[in-house]
Amino acid sequence: MSKVTRTKGPGARSPIAPPRSFIWTRRVVLTALAAFALLPVYVMVSSSLKPLQDVSGTFQWFPRNLTIRPYFDIWKTVPLAKYFVNSLIVAGSATVLSVLIAVFAAYAVSRYRFRGKRVFTVTVLSTQMFPGILFLLPLFLIFVNIGNSTGVELYGSRGGLILTYLTFSLPFSIWMLIGYFDSIPRELDEAAMVDGCGPIRALFRVVVPAAVPGIVAVAVYAFMTAWGEVLFASVMTNDTTRTLAVGLQGYATQNDVYWNQIMAASLVVSVPVVVGFLLLQRYLVAGLTAGAVK
Repeated sequence: MSKVTRTKGPGARSPIAPPRSFIWTRRVVLTALAAFALLPVYVMVSSSLKPLQDVSGTFQWFPRNLTIRPYFDIWKTVPLAKYFVNSLIVAGSATVLSVLIAVFAAYAVSRYRFRGKRVFTVTVLSTQMFPGILFLLPLFLIFVNIGNSTGVELYGSRGGLILTYLTFSLPFSIWMLIGYFDSIPRELDEAAMVDGCGPIRALFRVVVPAAVPGIVAVAVYAFMTAWGEVLFASVMTNDTTRTLAVGLQGYATQNDVYWNQIMAASLVVSVPVVVGFLLLQRYLVAGLTAGAVK
């Protein structure tokens, strides 16, 4: 009995391969989504390379008069450098404090049993249900009263804005790290304590290195929340402590709006966030997903 062998031709398709219609549909959908996401970026870049009269006139897809002058004028029209420094100080301090406090709080909730543990975790999670604008007036009154009674000026200061941002980033950071610490085996802590480490040394020498992706994800969230926040920064700051999110409004005057400088400044202030996200992307993805797997 002869044995018949079948050979696959160049046009043959694997039985488990998706149909061509699905492949082309996926390509079209992904291309449309990419164009939808990149179109605003292209408009920003092209507008930042145009003179003001070209931006204020009829929209042109391709700039006729290319110029990089807006990137030099943005530092003169408004004190952008000062706003940049304020944003770095406020966002960086809020991120460090949020991560540091969240690490201790999440480690205590994850590893120890204490009275009120469930109430604490539920309270931390429930704070995310309230819109931030509800805290604007109470925080304003608290800061003003503290300044009047103690002389410590929190209103209009960087410290007050840092404390304000902690009210948003800290609950989410604690809740997220609790889930991530729960996914780390407790045998690591016990082995470290057998070797003579106390709870604090076990935390920083064993648990924290294993939780780097989760900590990075929390840090990125806290930094981005503080970097782009507008509402509280517009109320809780003054001309000296104003941040970038509010300072960009200075390009709109009563007489004119410098659209090309607004686009150029928006691109410049986005560079730290984009670069940081690209560098920490693999840690961020791992931190957002690993904590949910137990």
